[in-house]
Amino acid sequence: MPRKLKITLIVGLGALSVTLLMTACTGGISSADPAWSPDGSKIAFDSKREGFLDIWVMNADGSNQTRLTTSAAEDFCPAWSPDGTKIAFDSIDLATKNSDIWVMDADGSNQIRLTSSAGVDANPAWSPDGSKIAFVSNRGGDLDDIWVMNADGSNQTRLTSSAAVDFDPSWSPDGSKIAFGRGEGGNQNIWVMDADGNNQVNLTNSSAPEEGPAWSPDGSKIAFARQQKPEWNYDIYVMNADGSNQINLTNSRAQEGGPAWSPDGSKIAFNWNLGYAFDIWVMNADGSNQTKLTVS
Repeated sequence: MPRKLKITLIVGLGALSVTLLMTACTGGISSADPAWSPDGSKIAFDSKREGFLDIWVMNADGSNQTRLTTSAAEDFCPAWSPDGTKIAFDSIDLATKNSDIWVMDADGSNQIRLTSSAGVDANPAWSPDGSKIAFVSNRGGDLDDIWVMNADGSNQTRLTSSAAVDFDPSWSPDGSKIAFGRGEGGNQNIWVMDADGNNQVNLTNSSAPEEGPAWSPDGSKIAFARQQKPEWNYDIYVMNADGSNQINLTNSRAQEGGPAWSPDGSKIAFNWNLGYAFDIWVMNADGSNQTKLTVS
């Protein structure tokens, strides 16, 4: 699953947190981490096809794949702003070995650094009104926690501070809640909390590792990835927003993760790997009609 590629990414990067980078954002080989544009016409993703890990964009049918970032950094985990004008992303400076959140215009221009802590900042997720960005940080030497900041990078505020590892924040469509992954006691489940960090609740209570929660556009469901045994692969699941009715959508031997709903709720894009390299696939929201969009 993405975990193996995350370990590949951080080899030689010294201070970077292994745990933080073991999230739904694959950021490794080939093409991964799909993010739909708000109008549903495009999908942003990351790819290492040109040597460095960069942010790319393509039409929703996989055509017209275009590179947006070209720096000598590792750029991954794109997230569209709700108005479609900007894309936030993770960037690892290979000289300083530091990971920060950046934002750019949707065409790749005007790239601006939003965080500059000594720790690792990653996994940006825009609030539905576009005013805030949730992210993960281990700044100060702490375990990974969920933080939030204004969209311009100001007012960076910590939301979680448990003895667990928290990752993969995802806002509910009405902006009132944030779903996230939490690792503790040798396992990781999908949790939800109020947008201010209060009322943290375990939704899945599963004995299998899980990651990558993603709210459906109508707020009624959450997609996520869960590890399967005995094959140890990951499948895409969907459940009601209260954690009930958990359904396996993919049920394959492949490693699948990073689910991302289309804005109309009819499709889910996701990472797919059966071997060494990831590609981006898309399926109907019920798991049918699984189609490959990128070619490794």
